Amino acid sequence: MTIPARCIMSKEVVTVSPEATVLETARRLVARGISAVAVVDGDGRPVGVVSEGDLMRLFGKEFQSRRAQWLRMLAEGETLAPDFLAAIGVDQRHVRDLVRLPIISAGEETSVADLVDLMLEHSIKRVLILREGKLVGVVSRADVLRTVLEHVESLLEPID
Repeated sequence: MTIPARCIMSKEVVTVSPEATVLETARRLVARGISAVAVVDGDGRPVGVVSEGDLMRLFGKEFQSRRAQWLRMLAEGETLAPDFLAAIGVDQRHVRDLVRLPIISAGEETSVADLVDLMLEHSIKRVLILREGKLVGVVSRADVLRTVLEHVESLLEPID
């Protein structure tokens, strides 16, 4: 299939800055009904991706247990100040600390087949689409499946 990324990509990409907090980012995901956001700098260049899964790790038992252990060691029997505890809370963590690297991206002319190969090779659900290093779109697995369904007849034609 030789359809380029520019024909199937979502152009209205939801982004956050590296300074966005975990809670701000979670609210944005829920409000927009999406499962990940691109993290971009002030020039629109991607610095990573943060997904629901990345955020959820902060709320699991393993993370909470490790956090409690570090706090006990830090306190060494002393009571930690409430202001300090609030400052290191999940609501104060920034997404810059959670971004998933490396950034898997492609250009606007990349074929759907090549996008699928990138997704499979890197076990990812979306590919960022860049123009001159700046984010211009994203292609998700749903975008690929929608395209395949729209062009299923041509995919079934014999190739000489």
